[in-house]
Amino acid sequence: MIAVRNLVKTIRNGPREIEIIRDISFDVPSRQFVAIMGPSGSGKSTLLGLIAGLDAPTSGNITIDGVEITSLREDELAQLRGKKLGFVFQSYHLIPTLTAFENVLLPMEFNGSSNGAIARAEHLLENVGLTERRDHYPVQLSGGEQQRVALARAFVMKPAVLLADEPTGNLDSENGRHVLELLMRLNREEGTTLVLVTHDEMLASHAERRIVLRDGKVVEDI
Repeated sequence: MIAVRNLVKTIRNGPREIEIIRDISFDVPSRQFVAIMGPSGSGKSTLLGLIAGLDAPTSGNITIDGVEITSLREDELAQLRGKKLGFVFQSYHLIPTLTAFENVLLPMEFNGSSNGAIARAEHLLENVGLTERRDHYPVQLSGGEQQRVALARAFVMKPAVLLADEPTGNLDSENGRHVLELLMRLNREEGTTLVLVTHDEMLASHAERRIVLRDGKVVEDI
């Protein structure tokens, strides 16, 4: 599902070039749940952004579901992200002027997927236990509830790949466990490949595989 080959990302800091990602290669098969770990500054979030097509590598290539994304134009990347990728972030990124239901529905409206959209959004809100909160705005929801809305939104387009960056980082331990359980259940039920960046050992222990980064390199892949 995901193939990363000889990936390098450098940035310029004054006269110096700093290598953030150093010649990384790995494959992630369909439906696998992978945790990417490592200390702060190891390149975890940069790697996730490259896989998402939100940033371009300095060299190397990335293939997602048979599509080599590093050669795509921005409009082609946007189309691929809309159809094949789901995203969950630490800070939710809900639209404050939309209800929970409208936030979940939004990706389908952007992609012109009107057929069955309402039923799909309602089904996912039910799956994350928020049917009774569907007409509430983000400010009226707890952090755990907002992250559950973000999860439902991420899965609404049935993405081939879900990318999650510290999805429990802003939550207490109880809500963090609940979000993890939902991620794992939706991963199984929807057949979505899950790539999750975390520093949380408890969360990573539930993954089928761990890729550990240090100084921009893969130092462990088990």
